[in-house]
Amino acid sequence: MKNNNGAIFWFTGLSGSGKTTLASAVAEKLKNNNINVYLLDGDVLRTGLCCDLSFGDKDRKENIRRAGEVAKLFMNEGYLVLCTFISPFSSDRETIRASCPTGKFHEIYISTPIEECERRDPKGLYAKARKGIIPNFTGIDSPYESTATPDLEIDTTCLSVDEAALKFITHFELAIAELDPSNLRKDYV
Repeated sequence: MKNNNGAIFWFTGLSGSGKTTLASAVAEKLKNNNINVYLLDGDVLRTGLCCDLSFGDKDRKENIRRAGEVAKLFMNEGYLVLCTFISPFSSDRETIRASCPTGKFHEIYISTPIEECERRDPKGLYAKARKGIIPNFTGIDSPYESTATPDLEIDTTCLSVDEAALKFITHFELAIAELDPSNLRKDYV
């Protein structure tokens, strides 16, 4: 019998905002509680399935379309899918939401300000973009469209990774519990 309890949690925000760090912490806590979780990371997808795409608007849209399709495959198998993609266009995120059953897509906006993302600059990308080495860099010379009403908003400048992970889990506890009702109200620390 097919398990229909999967869900997609789409972490969106600027490069360096903390999307992957937060999603990794959430995944670890949930896996420790025997919940089927899959982390689908934008950088990883770009090295394989989407390695043929550039960073122009058309290819960014295709990258997110492919990511959404992969996420739905895992969701349909009962996984809680944590997707970490800049996904700069709100219309792309809404297209994925609309293609999912009601209540199965949750948008998590990591609203860390660009100044903090640039200060962190874990991969040196902002510095390269400012020098013109990386064109079409989101937040510098390519827009990021934030969502007016995300399902959850987290600014990682205000919280530790563990605090942010617990905020996520607390906010989505009912959706997470649908994967296995015995997991409701577990201690995720």
